[in-house]
Amino acid sequence: MKISLLPTLVGLAISIALPSIAQDAMKVVTADELVWKDDPVLPKGGKNTILIGDPSKAETIVQRVKFPPHFKVPPHTHPYSEVVTVLSGTYWNAMGDDTEKGVPLKPGSVFVLPANHTHHTWTTDEEVILQIYFTGPGGITFINPADDPRKKPNNQTRQILNYAVRAMIGRSGC
Repeated sequence: MKISLLPTLVGLAISIALPSIAQDAMKVVTADELVWKDDPVLPKGGKNTILIGDPSKAETIVQRVKFPPHFKVPPHTHPYSEVVTVLSGTYWNAMGDDTEKGVPLKPGSVFVLPANHTHHTWTTDEEVILQIYFTGPGGITFINPADDPRKKPNNQTRQILNYAVRAMIGRSGC
């Protein structure tokens, strides 16, 4: 009897993947239930909503990401591979060392990005909505650390720093 390796590998992959998406009960998320939130790992204006999973855990995550027109995400990597589906708008994605050209992806387009693969993305004149699948935990590393919005002070931090500097200058008599 001849046993094919492909069905065995597919079965093994399914048996490994299923526990990460197993739920106690069926979950349905309707479009009117989506709550879009500012995403602190994206430049200002980028929003996301988590449909399934907890990005801080090692489980399957399904999220949607919304980018406004003329939005750019600087070169970065993720510690996981991801499957990205364009739901609306034209999404531009450049991978690896291709920092100039990129590929325009229209609604219905899908691409798979390997873990730790450098890429950057942008939109042109229209909003873009993506659906992204990955196995957590989530993460992003910007190639240039200065591009990381989590490391940039927000307005409240700036106000506090400005107040502290003014207070110090006032005390020194400068």
